[in-house]
Amino acid sequence: MRILAICFVFVSQLTLLSVGQQAASTGKTAEVICAFEDGKEMKVQYSSAPANRREEFHEGKLWEPGGSPMFLFTQTALSVGSSVIPAGAYSLYLIPEKHAWTLVVNRNVVAGSKYDEKQDLGRAAMQIGENEGSVKQAQIVLAHIAPKQCNLRLYYEKTGAWTEFREK
Repeated sequence: MRILAICFVFVSQLTLLSVGQQAASTGKTAEVICAFEDGKEMKVQYSSAPANRREEFHEGKLWEPGGSPMFLFTQTALSVGSSVIPAGAYSLYLIPEKHAWTLVVNRNVVAGSKYDEKQDLGRAAMQIGENEGSVKQAQIVLAHIAPKQCNLRLYYEKTGAWTEFREK
């Protein structure tokens, strides 16, 4: 399993160079887009500001790359893990652990508001692997894997984490 994870991270790094739907950065905000076969899209916006303190990242605690939540915008219903996400806008958070990470999808998209677990729409396990190099600021990639599948990939420090979104 570990060899598979390492191979995936290596291929993912190559994908960073070849995937057409990559980050468009405006100041400290970056955006990645993935289009499904029917032309509908999902988009993730996130802070591309470098993390300035290691304290921001604690195992088992909610983490916001760059100090603010990521935002998911989708034109179509999606499934992630066992959750169904209707078309709309959502906040995304991460909970890093040593052997697996969790992606949290939350209904609250009000800028500057605090995380409220009661507004969680769902959670999905993320697989993790190790990067060869160290990434100083979080990088998000959406990779179009199949006609109805886009994978969200996150690279931070020496960790690569990923989960899949499927169009319903």
